[in-house]
Amino acid sequence: MSTELWGLHELTLSGPSGGNPFAEVEFQVTYQFRNRMVTVDGFYDGDGVYRARFSPDREGEWSYVTSSSAAELDGFRGAFTCTPPGSGNHGPVTVLGEHHFAYADGSRCDCIGTTCYHWTYESKDLQELTLASLREAPFDKVRMCLLPTDGMRPERTPFAGGTAGEPGATPGEVDVARFDPVFFQHLESRVADLLALGIEADLILFHPYDRGVWGFDRMTPAQDAAYLRYVVARLAAYRNVWWSVSNEYDFNHEKTIADWDRLLQLVQRYDPYQRLRSIHNGTKMYEVFTPYDFSKPWITHQSVQHWDGAEVAGWRDCPKPVVIDEIGYEGNAGRRWGNLTADEMVHRFWQGMSLGGYVGHGESFVDRETRAWISVGGRLYGESPERIDFLRAVFAGLPRQPDGDLDGDRCVLHYLGDRRPSAVELELPSGSPFHFDLIDTRAMTITPLADYSGPSRIPLPATPYLALRGTR
Repeated sequence: MSTELWGLHELTLSGPSGGNPFAEVEFQVTYQFRNRMVTVDGFYDGDGVYRARFSPDREGEWSYVTSSSAAELDGFRGAFTCTPPGSGNHGPVTVLGEHHFAYADGSRCDCIGTTCYHWTYESKDLQELTLASLREAPFDKVRMCLLPTDGMRPERTPFAGGTAGEPGATPGEVDVARFDPVFFQHLESRVADLLALGIEADLILFHPYDRGVWGFDRMTPAQDAAYLRYVVARLAAYRNVWWSVSNEYDFNHEKTIADWDRLLQLVQRYDPYQRLRSIHNGTKMYEVFTPYDFSKPWITHQSVQHWDGAEVAGWRDCPKPVVIDEIGYEGNAGRRWGNLTADEMVHRFWQGMSLGGYVGHGESFVDRETRAWISVGGRLYGESPERIDFLRAVFAGLPRQPDGDLDGDRCVLHYLGDRRPSAVELELPSGSPFHFDLIDTRAMTITPLADYSGPSRIPLPATPYLALRGTR
């Protein structure tokens, strides 16, 4: 038996099905490569089936042994060979330096995401349409929720109904002490679909939109912990998984900062791979900005909701990558965050990314064939994805230092935004000149200019949304 590097090895065993196996049976597997040992939690998958999943990070021979409170799951031994990664397998995304991301094999991660909160709850046809849209889009990360909102009535939720194995489709009949394996099997298939497209699944574990209807927003600490442990056991081995412990955490008045600290630390403790991990603020992006304290050691990157990409410069004082996961949405929704023009959406991307941050896309057209992309996925109607793809290509070609920052000795990038001055003055390093190109971010064109060195005045056309790129 073999598994590729950063792939997924799955062990399946039969065990007890009586009582509540989700809560009453402990099951773990310890994997060993030479003197390296990694222990993962197994999980109950219904019908007497137990599974454990492991993602190897070393090529060669691995062995494993199980331990369990159930005799039939205890002491089972085996081995497999970890082979080189296959085509397109760059490994999980990790933090590079202080402010950037890279895949485990060292290749660059653009981290240009989008939001589709509940696309996996929709019809099969709509989910397939979402995947088809993502296949043609420039996004390499999708933010998506595990839990339904107060108004949703899905066939299944992460938790079982009043009787084990029944869909939990009705508020008040959900048993949070049991999980619904069928729900998770479907979710995992969609995470795997994203993996095949080279897209990270940024999984939102909690949100404030329940408002007590389902009760998932006000579970006890023990119930929260059991939920997190089960989710991490099932999903952490997928190399494209990120953890967003909550969306708009501060809108949930049932939990305190101490609760969020505890939940983040639980995910950190349960996850043997230490996948990327953050939490997302919900304070009004146009009026108040009080994010979580991202300097805390259990946070890997800053996940921000804010309308102004120019703020990235200040947020980089915290030595962790800045990701503005919500900067507003292209569309025509009634709320001011949901009716940006494509020009404004792309402008905010260029603002944030030219300052060394990362920006996420969203779309909220409410009068089209499929409902708002941010809610259900479906089809993309906006003009911004094509321009974001152009931006992605420009940024992919910029020379970088080993820590991911732009190499100022070899390249200058100056974004002018919605202003249109007749010229711009730059203090360039002396020495060999920089060859400058004029980038029209709206027209998606690159026009060669001239060479400049030292104090320079560069004339410009009276056009907004331009950028200057100088390379030695």
